[in-house]
Amino acid sequence: MPGSRRSSGELESEIMATLWASDQPLTPTAVRDALGAELAYNTVQTILVRLYDKGLVSRAPSGRGHAYSPTVRHADRAADQMHALLEHGPDHDAVLQRFVTSLSHADETALRRLLRRRRSR
Repeated sequence: MPGSRRSSGELESEIMATLWASDQPLTPTAVRDALGAELAYNTVQTILVRLYDKGLVSRAPSGRGHAYSPTVRHADRAADQMHALLEHGPDHDAVLQRFVTSLSHADETALRRLLRRRRSR
Protein backbone atom coordinates (compact mmCIF):
# COMPACT_ATOMS: atom_id res chain seq x y z
CA MET A 1 0.00 0.00 0.00
CA PRO A 2 1.38 3.45 -0.82
CA GLY A 3 3.00 5.23 2.09
CA SER A 4 3.44 2.11 4.17
CA ARG A 5 6.95 1.30 5.28
CA ARG A 6 8.54 -2.10 5.34
CA SER A 7 10.58 -3.11 8.34
CA SER A 8 14.33 -3.56 7.90
CA GLY A 9 13.95 -7.32 8.46
CA GLU A 10 11.21 -7.53 5.85
CA LEU A 11 13.37 -5.69 3.33
CA GLU A 12 16.33 -7.94 4.11
CA SER A 13 14.15 -10.98 3.44
CA GLU A 14 12.80 -9.55 0.18
CA ILE A 15 16.27 -8.61 -1.01
CA MET A 16 17.67 -12.04 -0.13
CA ALA A 17 14.77 -13.69 -2.01
CA THR A 18 15.58 -11.53 -5.03
CA LEU A 19 19.26 -12.49 -4.90
CA TRP A 20 18.42 -16.21 -4.48
CA ALA A 21 16.12 -16.04 -7.50
CA SER A 22 18.85 -14.60 -9.72
CA ASP A 23 21.44 -16.69 -11.52
CA GLN A 24 23.91 -13.81 -11.47
CA PRO A 25 25.10 -11.08 -9.07
CA LEU A 26 22.79 -8.07 -8.91
CA THR A 27 23.53 -4.38 -8.52
CA PRO A 28 21.45 -2.29 -6.12
CA THR A 29 19.61 -0.86 -9.14
CA ALA A 30 18.72 -4.34 -10.40
CA VAL A 31 17.51 -5.36 -6.93
CA ARG A 32 15.47 -2.16 -6.67
CA ASP A 33 13.91 -2.75 -10.08
CA ALA A 34 13.02 -6.33 -9.15
CA LEU A 35 11.38 -5.21 -5.89
CA GLY A 36 9.54 -2.20 -7.23
CA ALA A 37 10.58 1.32 -8.08
CA GLU A 38 8.91 2.83 -4.98
CA LEU A 39 12.02 1.95 -2.98
CA ALA A 40 14.81 4.50 -2.87
CA TYR A 41 18.17 3.38 -4.27
CA ASN A 42 19.85 4.41 -0.99
CA THR A 43 17.47 2.20 0.99
CA VAL A 44 18.33 -0.86 -1.11
CA GLN A 45 22.05 -0.02 -0.95
CA THR A 46 21.91 0.32 2.85
CA ILE A 47 20.22 -3.07 3.25
CA LEU A 48 22.73 -4.70 0.89
CA VAL A 49 25.62 -3.27 2.93
CA ARG A 50 24.01 -4.58 6.13
CA LEU A 51 23.64 -8.02 4.55
CA TYR A 52 27.28 -7.85 3.45
CA ASP A 53 28.37 -6.88 6.99
CA LYS A 54 26.42 -9.89 8.34
CA GLY A 55 28.18 -12.19 5.86
CA LEU A 56 24.95 -13.10 4.07
CA VAL A 57 26.05 -11.66 0.73
CA SER A 58 29.31 -11.12 -1.10
CA ARG A 59 30.05 -8.25 -3.42
CA ALA A 60 32.22 -7.73 -6.45
CA PRO A 61 33.08 -4.55 -8.34
CA SER A 62 30.57 -3.70 -11.04
CA GLY A 63 30.91 -0.40 -12.86
CA ARG A 64 31.12 2.35 -10.27
CA GLY A 65 29.57 0.21 -7.55
CA HIS A 66 29.12 -3.42 -6.60
CA ALA A 67 27.05 -6.43 -7.57
CA TYR A 68 25.85 -8.70 -4.79
CA SER A 69 25.40 -12.48 -4.49
CA PRO A 70 24.09 -14.58 -1.60
CA THR A 71 26.73 -16.46 0.39
CA VAL A 72 24.19 -18.78 2.03
CA ARG A 73 21.55 -20.98 0.50
CA HIS A 74 17.91 -20.24 1.20
CA ALA A 75 17.42 -23.58 2.99
CA ASP A 76 20.41 -22.94 5.27
CA ARG A 77 19.19 -19.45 6.18
CA ALA A 78 15.66 -20.69 6.91
CA ALA A 79 17.00 -23.51 9.09
CA ASP A 80 19.22 -21.06 11.00
CA GLN A 81 16.22 -18.82 11.65
CA MET A 82 14.16 -21.77 12.89
CA HIS A 83 16.96 -22.83 15.24
CA ALA A 84 17.28 -19.27 16.57
CA LEU A 85 13.57 -19.15 17.36
CA LEU A 86 13.76 -22.45 19.20
CA GLU A 87 16.85 -21.43 21.17
CA HIS A 88 15.27 -18.22 22.45
CA GLY A 89 11.80 -19.57 23.18
CA PRO A 90 10.76 -20.74 26.63
CA ASP A 91 8.96 -23.93 25.49
CA HIS A 92 10.57 -25.99 22.71
CA ASP A 93 7.87 -28.66 22.81
CA ALA A 94 5.04 -26.16 22.38
CA VAL A 95 6.75 -24.48 19.43
CA LEU A 96 7.52 -27.79 17.74
CA GLN A 97 3.99 -29.07 18.38
CA ARG A 98 2.46 -25.93 16.87
CA PHE A 99 4.80 -26.17 13.89
CA VAL A 100 4.03 -29.84 13.24
CA THR A 101 0.26 -29.45 13.63
CA SER A 102 0.25 -26.60 11.12
CA LEU A 103 2.04 -28.58 8.39
CA SER A 104 0.24 -29.56 5.22
CA HIS A 105 -0.12 -33.28 4.58
CA ALA A 106 2.65 -33.11 1.94
CA ASP A 107 5.02 -31.29 4.32
CA GLU A 108 4.25 -33.72 7.14
CA THR A 109 5.02 -36.64 4.81
CA ALA A 110 8.29 -35.01 3.76
CA LEU A 111 9.27 -34.36 7.38
CA ARG A 112 8.54 -37.96 8.37
CA ARG A 113 10.64 -39.19 5.44
CA LEU A 114 13.55 -36.94 6.41
CA LEU A 115 13.39 -38.03 10.05
CA ARG A 116 13.38 -41.71 9.06
CA ARG A 117 16.37 -41.11 6.78
CA ARG A 118 18.22 -39.33 9.60
CA ARG A 119 17.56 -42.16 12.07
CA SER A 120 18.78 -44.80 9.64
CA ARG A 121 22.25 -43.25 9.37
